[in-house]
Amino acid sequence: AEVSDMLSPIGDYAMPDREVKTIRDLIFFQYAKIIGRSAFGPNAKKDAYGFIKAKFRELRDDETKWSDILREDQQFVQGPRECVYCGAGDNLQWEHIVARSLVVNERCPGCDRIQGIHNMVWACRACNASKGAKGFYHFIRDSHPEARKISDLAPVLAEKKYLKTMYFCHICNGTLHSTITDHPISVLDIDLPTGR
Repeated sequence: AEVSDMLSPIGDYAMPDREVKTIRDLIFFQYAKIIGRSAFGPNAKKDAYGFIKAKFRELRDDETKWSDILREDQQFVQGPRECVYCGAGDNLQWEHIVARSLVVNERCPGCDRIQGIHNMVWACRACNASKGAKGFYHFIRDSHPEARKISDLAPVLAEKKYLKTMYFCHICNGTLHSTITDHPISVLDIDLPTGR
């Protein structure tokens, strides 16, 4: 059986497809799944897998480009003022999806991709405190330990902003084209450790 067909403790965090070999591939595959859900609904991975694979290959092979992150910034500004994680409307704070404490190199503390609006959403005080310095996918997993699939749980706007930001963080870290060989690749591998 393929790794993606096996049940594992991390459910749909496991390698999504045998063509996904690198962190770059994984980021594009996750983004292709978002496009698929937008076009075909929550069961897109099951009902329109060919479409998702085609979008993934187009992104991977540079035949198409994802939209500039300004599109998500505009959606954020025009969207509801509520916690992106739980929907609460009170005690809201700015939340940096990629933790501001991420230090890939000496440029991180001044990097607009991490410090600016590209990396921000609204979060209630409780969710913001709970997330802390965790990576986005680790936080989603820890918030829903009983869940088998992340695709139904990750807030779409935050996930799109996160993927586009982490793409550049992995470039800075020199890991964008890294392959994972010691375990099945998973979305958790997109997260980089924070701090030094």
